[in-house]
Amino acid sequence: MRILIAEDNALLREGLVLLLTSEGHRVCAAVEHGDDLLPALLDHRPDIAVIDVRLPPGFRDEGLRAAVEARRRLPGLPVLILSQYVERAYATELLARSATGVGYLLKDRVGRAEEFLQALRRVADGGTAMDPEVITHLMARHTAHDPLAALTPREREVLALMAEGHSNPAIARLLFIAESSVNKHVGGIFTKLGMPAPDTGHRRVLAVLTYLRALADR
Repeated sequence: MRILIAEDNALLREGLVLLLTSEGHRVCAAVEHGDDLLPALLDHRPDIAVIDVRLPPGFRDEGLRAAVEARRRLPGLPVLILSQYVERAYATELLARSATGVGYLLKDRVGRAEEFLQALRRVADGGTAMDPEVITHLMARHTAHDPLAALTPREREVLALMAEGHSNPAIARLLFIAESSVNKHVGGIFTKLGMPAPDTGHRRVLAVLTYLRALADR
């Protein structure tokens, strides 16, 4: 994959370059300044961009704003956002247009190389990779018009793990339940969210999109 990195911390930036190139990927650009990010994205058009939310000069939301604008100009551009903390407003803005090919990880997740690489691959393939802590914070608020209100607590757990990118067998292991039970819960989720019957893979994506957008609207 051709990957663009935007990270102002030199050690983390170089560490990401080393990790990704050692896995056979090509880092087409590595920028550290917010003003350089959007031009680099438009110039290189990478397969995926790994972007820190806060970049100089303001260290506020330069990375996020550039990512949103890049996805507007390059529809479908996969973006994996990194953040030191859970910042709800940034996650909401990122998910506002589309939740396909989007990831939001806390930076300590990058230190777990295999988890980070798995998330990178999922996002590059058009999936999602949401940090469990981000999902927990987004779920903390409630809305009267919650499309997820019909789901049982267990179905919400299953859907949250789907949003993190886990397969049904992995969800079964994480929840210590049978895979057949997971399949039943997933079927219930599809039905209650009004997902169309054909193409289970497509329904899975639609369910995750509904879930993430509902959280972003809270």
